[in-house]
Amino acid sequence: MQQSVEQRIESIINNLLPATALEEKFGSPKNLYERLAHYHTPSISIAVINNFEIEWARGFGVCEARTNRQITPNTLFQAASISKPVFALAVMRLVQEGRLNLDEDVNNYLTSWRVPAIADWQPRITLRQLLSHTAGLTVHGFSGYLNSDPLPNTVQVLNGEPPANSDRVEVNIIPGLHYRYSGGGTTIAQQVLVDLLGKPFPEIMRELVLDPLGMTNSTYQQPLLNDCLTRAATAHLFSGIPLEGKHHVYPEMAAAGLWTTPSDLAKVAVEIMRVLHGLSPAVWSKETIEEMLRPQQPEQIQGANKEFVGLGNGLFVGLGLFAGGGDGDGFYFFHSGKNEGFVALMRVYTHIGKGAVVMLNSNQVELIPEVMQAIALEYNWPDMFIKQKTIIPLLQTDSYCGFYSTKAGLQFKVMSQDGNLFLQCGQQPPLQFFPTSELEFFAKAVNTNISFEKDDMGNIIAMTLSQAGVMSLRQQANQYIRAERQKQDN
Repeated sequence: MQQSVEQRIESIINNLLPATALEEKFGSPKNLYERLAHYHTPSISIAVINNFEIEWARGFGVCEARTNRQITPNTLFQAASISKPVFALAVMRLVQEGRLNLDEDVNNYLTSWRVPAIADWQPRITLRQLLSHTAGLTVHGFSGYLNSDPLPNTVQVLNGEPPANSDRVEVNIIPGLHYRYSGGGTTIAQQVLVDLLGKPFPEIMRELVLDPLGMTNSTYQQPLLNDCLTRAATAHLFSGIPLEGKHHVYPEMAAAGLWTTPSDLAKVAVEIMRVLHGLSPAVWSKETIEEMLRPQQPEQIQGANKEFVGLGNGLFVGLGLFAGGGDGDGFYFFHSGKNEGFVALMRVYTHIGKGAVVMLNSNQVELIPEVMQAIALEYNWPDMFIKQKTIIPLLQTDSYCGFYSTKAGLQFKVMSQDGNLFLQCGQQPPLQFFPTSELEFFAKAVNTNISFEKDDMGNIIAMTLSQAGVMSLRQQANQYIRAERQKQDN
């Protein structure tokens, strides 16, 4: 029997699984309010998409710590970097209408500022590169300003001139060759629209995107106007203390300045999915949306294994959006955001019409995956966020056995016991490893993996050991050790 929406909400808020120090291992289920208290987070707002529509939206907690003003689905949060994909829709609408060209030099559109030359070299950058973070530009993100601070205009931000608190935005690697996230690049694209249309940026966004999508609880206005201030959540630091002035101001509006709700962001997601499936008349064409969800660099192409490459883990960057998951039901697009005292994540599965938007008024990014995973489990998302590894049988383990040494003298012993593979390092007891393929193994007891290399004759010649920390939204880089197999096994 199908659950009611209220039953599903109840199931989600009582099934948050805290991460542990071990990958794929979770603590006992916790209640959402327990986790809000644990993370010193006053509130969370959630919108869930199912069957290509918003199934429910709900707020939990209060707008500000030690107050009684309850969060509602209409309470405004800062979307932070999720401002970028909404902005990208505005750019793509103008491209679709023939008013902008993705591959034109942006200096041909800019009138109030120009991409600076470097010595006698003038770099050429395009909107395609700006929206895909491949323009070779500096300035990853922005820290915002107190309400009492003097605010820079966009040109001062781009030049890194007072009262701007960020560095100059400039090219320092060859554009078009590599992905490097740049809020500075998004700010250049913002100025392109302002120079082209001759209107204030918040007005441009309302006309091109917010009004057409019915995003009535959204604005790019910075600072926030009085009628919206009464509906805004307060930002909080890690300790749960309200931010001075209640929130920061972000004049870098396209990159970080959108005030919105999960429901309004879910409208963006639903529109994208419905356009792709031809389910409703739309402002954006199917070709336009498909271009936004296509890799924008040669190395981010679809390989023979049907997975996009480029950012690791099968992920790639499109135009304003990140995506991954292959080309089946698991394909999804996403974007995260983090301003001072606000965190947000949007994740949407385009082929099956499912997804969610989660927004917090704290810096506690670790709460996001717990909530998303509870939603994923309830709505049977394809990857379920829990990546269970499949152990395969091995008929012969003796071929792996022996001693492996690094150039620095570190030595490992690989041995077989009752058909199972064990590795011993130094004085540590032997640790069992389980095969996921002929050459790939993992340990259940610790976050360690080993892989073997073969020569042209099929003989094992080397082993690489990799170790990682606790996996969360703050992914830690693996640490690798490569050891060559000794010619004479002891």
